[in-house]
Amino acid sequence: MKEFDWINPYPSVRIPLFARNVVSTSHPLAAQAGLRMMLKGGNAVDAAIAGAVAITLVEPVSCGIGGDCFAILWDGKKLHGLNSSGTAPANWNVDYFKRKYGTDAAGLAKQPKRGWDTVTVPGVVAGWAALHKKFGKLPFEDLFEPALEIAERGFVVPPVVAAKWAKAAEELHDQPGFAQGFMPGGRAPKVGENFRHPGAVRTLQRIAKSYGRDFYEGELAEQIAAYSRENGAALSLDDLRNYQPEWVEPISKNYHGYTVSEIPPNGQGIAALIALGIVERFNLRNMPVDSVQSQHIQIEAMKLAFADLYRYVSDPGSMTVTPEQMLDDSYLDSRARLISLDKAMHHEAGRPHAGGTIYLTAADENGMMVSFIQSNYMGFGSGVVVPDTAISLQNRGVGFSMDPQSPNVVEGGKRPFHTIIPGFLSRDGKPVMSFGVMGGDMQPQGHMQTLIRMIDYDQQPQAACCAPRWKVNRDFTLDVESSMNPDVIRGLEALGHRLKAVDDPYMDFGAGQFIWRLSESDGDHGYVAASDGRRDGQAVGF
Repeated sequence: MKEFDWINPYPSVRIPLFARNVVSTSHPLAAQAGLRMMLKGGNAVDAAIAGAVAITLVEPVSCGIGGDCFAILWDGKKLHGLNSSGTAPANWNVDYFKRKYGTDAAGLAKQPKRGWDTVTVPGVVAGWAALHKKFGKLPFEDLFEPALEIAERGFVVPPVVAAKWAKAAEELHDQPGFAQGFMPGGRAPKVGENFRHPGAVRTLQRIAKSYGRDFYEGELAEQIAAYSRENGAALSLDDLRNYQPEWVEPISKNYHGYTVSEIPPNGQGIAALIALGIVERFNLRNMPVDSVQSQHIQIEAMKLAFADLYRYVSDPGSMTVTPEQMLDDSYLDSRARLISLDKAMHHEAGRPHAGGTIYLTAADENGMMVSFIQSNYMGFGSGVVVPDTAISLQNRGVGFSMDPQSPNVVEGGKRPFHTIIPGFLSRDGKPVMSFGVMGGDMQPQGHMQTLIRMIDYDQQPQAACCAPRWKVNRDFTLDVESSMNPDVIRGLEALGHRLKAVDDPYMDFGAGQFIWRLSESDGDHGYVAASDGRRDGQAVGF
């Protein structure tokens, strides 16, 4: 059993939860939806799916029925990975975007940030069905009961959701279907108001009764395809009909006696593994947890990981290097040697040797643990909402490159570079923790920062969740949370880190959920769970 320091040294309104059956999500109603399934006799997969369906309604600012999902699952014997990220419409390529949007100063096709030409095939519904078919216990339709109640009666909008909703409405109100679906009375709902989405009832019923297939080849699919044609977009009924999620083998890296597992590319989980592999070359345990030196090493490792991530990661079929090459120990040694303890650096990609998101997690008393994440990206995603359906569509097409030389160049049927990543921690082949941190580029950074706090510094999960965070931006500038010690901030600036305030209400500094198994040998011992105070959520259990 891990010997945690159970004192939380950071300001917090959250305390860890101890229970044998646990669901932790970023919205209380979603957590309780999952718990209802467990009380009904369901397992952790049933709970995760019920929570995931419910949260598309109560936290639409982060995910929706038109998004993607990934999962890592411990079934009691081994880990399983699910990649249910969507593919590009068949007609997408660089010329498609050049014809519609022209070129930029570098001669590359311009790429929209919102709207129909950012919409890839949604994978989340197929992901729910795939998880349930392989591991579910209750009837699939039962898992929709809590969400259907919410759809019929509405839900009271909480503070964090309301703030993100209002901000999104400023940008998205002119996108097809958005105002009708998410701005009743011409504005975003306020805190404490009851929001109803009648179209969600029929949509969820059709998904539940058809095991998800109606979304891809039935009436719902036809509505999506028809709205795409009406708006001159490329997404077709064939694109939807041909989609299938993929079961994948998680990739992993050892870190101080633990094995950290992530979904392989096209996702960015490999960045967390690269960064941890680099950090392991330094003895952080001899440095105070919130010291300038410890944070500096982690930041530099993350910058090195991002340099390789943005250069090499794409759909697996088009990558020019393998994950194994990127995680090779000798390669990570060479990358670690680039870190200066005395100053911040700007790192370029190396040459590996040849050869809007919600995260939720659930664990049950039989030992099943589920690490699950779903998203529309950038909050509401594309901003496109199919009328009378509650289907808000993702904008994952933004993850493609328009550079023909990039392995991540846009191409029909291809999966884009993806940000959402579930994580899993094990030790000597036994499960330890299902975990995740939401928030775009913050996710691998959140994985690394929280794992180091728990593994190297013995901080209990809720304390690791509450601790102040930093995030490396795409231009390698640095954001720091306002709760960080001012002396640490000044110390980082003195080393040359360029601090930059980024207004990004969607991403913030991430928000995590963690379920740690209290005993590696006694499954009946139960779990300790944490839920991030940066969102409205909670951990619940019995």
